[in-house]
Amino acid sequence: MVLDELWAEFPGASVAALACCFVAAAVALRWSSRRPARDAGARARRKQRAALETMDKSAQRFRLQNPDLDSEALLALPLTQLVQKLQRGELSPEAALFTYVGKAWEVNKETNCVTTYLADCETQLSQAPKRGLLYGVPVSLKECFSYKGQDSTLGLSLNESMPAECDSVVVQVLKLQGAVPFVHTNIPQSMFSKSGLKGCVYGQVAVQMSVGPMARDVESLALCLRALLCEDMFRLDAAVPPLPFKEEVYTSSRPLRVGYYETDNYTTPTPAMKRALLETKQSLEAAGHTLIPFLPSNIPHALEILSTGGLFSDGGHSFLQNFKGDFVDPCLGDLISVLKIPRCLKGLLAFLLKPLFPRMAAFLGSMKSRSAGKLWELQYEIEVYRNSVIAQWRALDLDVLLTPMLGPALNLNAPGRATAAVSYTLLYNCLDFPAGVVPVTTVTAEDEAQMEHYRGYFGDIWDKALQKAVKKSVGLPVAVQCVALPWQEELCLRFMREVERLMTPEKQPS
Repeated sequence: MVLDELWAEFPGASVAALACCFVAAAVALRWSSRRPARDAGARARRKQRAALETMDKSAQRFRLQNPDLDSEALLALPLTQLVQKLQRGELSPEAALFTYVGKAWEVNKETNCVTTYLADCETQLSQAPKRGLLYGVPVSLKECFSYKGQDSTLGLSLNESMPAECDSVVVQVLKLQGAVPFVHTNIPQSMFSKSGLKGCVYGQVAVQMSVGPMARDVESLALCLRALLCEDMFRLDAAVPPLPFKEEVYTSSRPLRVGYYETDNYTTPTPAMKRALLETKQSLEAAGHTLIPFLPSNIPHALEILSTGGLFSDGGHSFLQNFKGDFVDPCLGDLISVLKIPRCLKGLLAFLLKPLFPRMAAFLGSMKSRSAGKLWELQYEIEVYRNSVIAQWRALDLDVLLTPMLGPALNLNAPGRATAAVSYTLLYNCLDFPAGVVPVTTVTAEDEAQMEHYRGYFGDIWDKALQKAVKKSVGLPVAVQCVALPWQEELCLRFMREVERLMTPEKQPS
């Protein structure tokens, strides 16, 4: 009533002017609230520029002092050959380090992949144990791996200027094995709940995250795992079972019983994904392995209820705290917006969306806060589900599992809009099974043409987003996923090596 009378006193132009003032005030308030984030971002960029300048100077200085070094030949060495040359003294650790430093600096110009140069790598060279399995090997670390004296920002302003007090266990073990970490590299903004790594949500154990190496070939991955599964790891982290690398499993040549599925019936595989799976299956069969159709039960329930519920059992409250007054990566924009919806409204929206968008409704309904009792029920459901899939697996006497892998790489900012496409990987986080990815082919023009007819199983905005996300991808690599049961990483690697041998023989050690 009072407001009505107040508005009546103002002429139309005044009302418009007042509205503009309100809008301007809101914008100014939002701008001022983000000032700390802008300042933190500016400081981080200055640190990055300074680090990159140091990198460039170090690499240039070494090149001037060693003009005859064949950098391209050094960079082309597979990890196993690089280690052999370093351990035999045929190649100096300085040559390896500064060649990789120079290459990282060049790549960064195109990709902005380096967040900082770990400048103490130059002094680490003299301290690297020569008996280590990775003696003298330059190693890049994702920024979430804590490194003494360095920030692990996770792309969040609240973590800027908060250097780690000590190296994470993985970094300590790598150094004890002779490796030389030399750069921190970029990650998507934010990071979930792994022990020993910087994250933005701690205490969430229903859905397990994992730590693992990335390399050009499977033999390099195996060497990294040999190095990590050592007495130093077992001493520094009592939670890691003292199980050394099982060579007899990895090097075995017995035929495998391989379960496989062409689709999880939740995310329709792209034509390239399907072709990659079928070609790999055919090659495995031709090599004498037995391929058996196998699909884990109730995948929608595992994704929509168990995984989503486990990750956001507090309604996303802990996750959201990290973004207060900060900028949000476009890939996370939709997720942040959904998590901010009040609990009661989430339930209403889930109900209204269910007839037309059942997947979205299910995810939305699971992103709600739970009582301790409900959380325990959910964790028990996950345990029961995991045991049921293992029982399915063992009933068919499977060794390993072959699945499609989401691919090719999605266009910029697309991953946050094609949420359901995580189904091929998130399932194995829920199950806590070891899994690895092996590139086996590339996208063809025919794959691209077939993608024009892609509709997905649901035809919802997530399916449409995935169709758009892989456009103009001819020539990009496409992989398959290799899975094993818990504590069978060596068997997973052995299967990956077999896939690599059959599908990309050029990667085999000479």
